[in-house]
Amino acid sequence: MTDTRRIAVVSAGLSTPSSSRMLADRLAAATVAGLGERGIEATAEAFELRDYAHDITNNLLAGFAPPELEIMLTRIATADALIVVTPIFSTSYSGLFKSFIDILDRESLTGKPVLIGANAGTARHSLAIDYAIRPLFAYLHAEPVSTGVFAASSDWGGKEDDVAPLSARIDRGARELAAAIAAKPQRVEADPFDPDTYLGSGKGFGHLLGGLAGE
Repeated sequence: MTDTRRIAVVSAGLSTPSSSRMLADRLAAATVAGLGERGIEATAEAFELRDYAHDITNNLLAGFAPPELEIMLTRIATADALIVVTPIFSTSYSGLFKSFIDILDRESLTGKPVLIGANAGTARHSLAIDYAIRPLFAYLHAEPVSTGVFAASSDWGGKEDDVAPLSARIDRGARELAAAIAAKPQRVEADPFDPDTYLGSGKGFGHLLGGLAGE
């Protein structure tokens, strides 16, 4: 069986185009390339939270996820690794990003390698990754890699000297994530048409038919 890994990429930018999405795409490309160097095929699947903002709010209010949001959450839960990028507002993660964290199943990220990224107008906010964002994933029992990648507005300058430090941080974080992914066995996604997928889950048919996710 070919060793193929899937990386979920979540960005919480609000604008179009989004610096958060730009950083997320670069982190994903570098990680896929790093896995390729190890002989491991990988794909990156991107999700922009602004496309799910109303569904996330409805989930918080009603207690269950609309279908499109449920698909996204399932894809994240079953991915081999996660890349997340949030803009920094008021010295911390954005409200949309925190709402996304709040609706995650508490066990969905257990043991999952995570690469954290953030962006803001000034480098003064770079420590937000470690004092604000990393603790969220520690609480969820995920496994964030050591390097967090922060991008200030100046990092996107047109001169080669301006972008080189960011490129170095991206490469370092991506190498760490690729190593963390390679160290774990390949995930085998359950066949939805195989009865063992359901009979071996320990959940009753009321749960399965009623769509009571997380109970």
